[in-house]
Amino acid sequence: MLGEVVNLGPIRMVKVHILFEFKQGPWGGGNQFLKSLKKYLHSIDAYDENIATASAVLFNSHQYIDEVVKAKINNPEKVFIHRIDGPMRLYSRPNDKRDNVVLAANRYLADATVFQSEWSRQQNHRLGLHQKSFEIVIPNAPEPTIFNRNENKSFSTNRKTRLIATSWSPNWKKGFDVYKWLDENLDFDRYEMTFVGKSPVQFKNIRTLPPLSSEDIAEKLKENDIFIFASPIEACSNSLLEALHCGLPVVGPDQSSTPELIGDGGETFSKSDEIPHLLEKITGNYHKYQTGIHNPSMEDVGKRYYDFIVRVQSAGEKVKSFSWVDRIRLRAAIAGLRFSERLGGIAAAVGSSR
Repeated sequence: MLGEVVNLGPIRMVKVHILFEFKQGPWGGGNQFLKSLKKYLHSIDAYDENIATASAVLFNSHQYIDEVVKAKINNPEKVFIHRIDGPMRLYSRPNDKRDNVVLAANRYLADATVFQSEWSRQQNHRLGLHQKSFEIVIPNAPEPTIFNRNENKSFSTNRKTRLIATSWSPNWKKGFDVYKWLDENLDFDRYEMTFVGKSPVQFKNIRTLPPLSSEDIAEKLKENDIFIFASPIEACSNSLLEALHCGLPVVGPDQSSTPELIGDGGETFSKSDEIPHLLEKITGNYHKYQTGIHNPSMEDVGKRYYDFIVRVQSAGEKVKSFSWVDRIRLRAAIAGLRFSERLGGIAAAVGSSR
C-alpha cells in the first residue's frame, strides 16, 4: 500500500511544508485533518519541517495569514497551495471579513487551490473567488489508526438503537435547533442518544459528554449505531467523516456538502420532524446503509494532495508573483478583519459589563 505510493521515482523529491500552528488534544476539524495529512506526508518522506528547504507550502483558509504573507515574501520561488473552507459568511455573519481575506489570499498568494467539497468550490466561485489553472476538490479524511471499524459494537434490534452526535463548536448554527428538537420529541423508549462536545443547550434526555480526545471520540462512536449530524452549512465536516469512517450510517441535512459525504451511507432531511422516519429506515436495513459507506481513506486523500502539488510544481509555469500592489490589497483585507474582530471584542465587553 504505502510502498506503492512511495515508488514514484525522482518526482518524489518535492517536499511540502504545512504552514499551520498545530494544536494538541481536542480541537477544530481543520487542525485534526492537517495533523493527519502531515503524518501521511512524513510517511512517504515528502514533508519538510523547514519552510526554507521545502518545495511547496500549504496554507489553510485565512488562518495564520500574517505568517503566510511573510513566508511568501521570504520565499518567492516556492509554490503556495491554498486549502479553502467556507464560505464562512454562509453560516456566520453575512459580512464575515474572514471570507474577504480568503479571497484576497487566494488571488494574490496562491498558485493553486484545494477545495474540500464540490459544494465549497461552487459557493466560493459564486462569491467572487477567481478560478485558477490549478484547482481540485479533495475531501478530508480522519486519522486511520483512530477512526476505523475495528472493534465496532454489533448492531441489534433487540435493544435501544444508540444515536450519537459530536460538535467541537457551541455555535447555535451548528444545528443545535435540531438537537433540541430531538431532545424534546425523540422516542427515548426506542432510542438513546449521546452528545459529545460543547453545547449551548441543556439537554433533558440526551446524555452529554465534554469534548474528548480523538481516541475517546472514536471509542464512543464505535459504541453507537447511527450518527446524527445537524450542521446545515459545512465545507467538509471532519466530525461527520469520523463517524462514517467508524462505520456509522448518518442522518444529516440535505444541504451544503453533507449529501456528497453521506452518499449511500445514510439519509438526509430538510426538517427535524423527518428524522424519526429516517431512523426507522436505517434500523430496518442497517447492513445496507453500513455497506453503502464509501469515503476515501487518509492514504487516498494524502496521495491526491501530494500528486496535485507535484503536478503544480512540475508544470513549469512561473510561480505567482507577489507585487507591492498585491501586498497592499491583501493587507487591506487583513486590516478589515482585524478591525471587525476588535469591534466584536468591544461589543462583547460592553455587553458583559451591563
